[in-house]
Amino acid sequence: MKLFLLIVLTTLLIACSPAQDSGKLQIVATTGMVADIAKNIGGEFVEVNALMGPGVDPHLYKASEGDVSLLSGADIVFYSGLHLEAKMGDVIEEMEGKSVAVTRTLPREELLDFPPYENQYDPHVWFNVLYWKQAAEVVRDELMARDPEHADAYRQNAAAYLQQLSELDSYVHRRAQELPADQRILVTAHDAFRYFGREYDFQVIGLQGISTQAEAGTKDVQELVDFIVSRKVKALFVESSVPERNLKAVQEACRAKGWDVQIGGQLYSDAMGDAGTFEGTYIGMVTANIDTIVGALGGNDASN
Repeated sequence: MKLFLLIVLTTLLIACSPAQDSGKLQIVATTGMVADIAKNIGGEFVEVNALMGPGVDPHLYKASEGDVSLLSGADIVFYSGLHLEAKMGDVIEEMEGKSVAVTRTLPREELLDFPPYENQYDPHVWFNVLYWKQAAEVVRDELMARDPEHADAYRQNAAAYLQQLSELDSYVHRRAQELPADQRILVTAHDAFRYFGREYDFQVIGLQGISTQAEAGTKDVQELVDFIVSRKVKALFVESSVPERNLKAVQEACRAKGWDVQIGGQLYSDAMGDAGTFEGTYIGMVTANIDTIVGALGGNDASN
């Protein structure tokens, strides 16, 4: 399948010259979070198509024929990188000259490891807002280089967006500190929030591994149940792009042991919310996440 897509893609790239009827840069982004950067910085001078919409798991996503057509017509393909787009990463990386990993400037020595795979990194860097600022700078620089005529606009848009991200980072820090340290325990469907935990001082535990390709086993479930009961964790969090059935099973097992842990709400992990909503933006998804987390873990001690 991978070879087929590469052949089709190469054929299209040779046969098709991108239509520039609009006069705008044609941008394809893999995830909604990457597309959101491109829209904010590119503004009126770009047209952005995201391959993966709300609720889509990028770990498992495979490029379709329609995606190949979009990719062939793009001036720039922005992707997250760090092996997030596991099933289509090779297809994107073969598009030499037009594909750009927005995480390419992140210091590798700061990145967290990816236990199942040697010499790879946890790709969920957008949950540290400061890292996502660096991703935005990559997009800014690429747009300025590809379209120097509008470089000033891209620079100004980026400055405004980076300021919003700085304010977002401060907001997340402030809200996190509303919780006592012993209540900052985040239990989620899969291990997507380690960068969030390190930056904003949460202990983070995911039922599945970093990639949703890994299934949680019976031992994983039992160990998590024992941890939740012993620490009297108030809430578990489901994710918009990961089936919730496994966490529901954990909840029931905790109840069988006498601890009524709640489902604290839905977090946006590998995908943003619906288009046209606040949660359908990067700033909105991060804001919604921290508000949901603090709201569910805060309040009076659950043992009282």
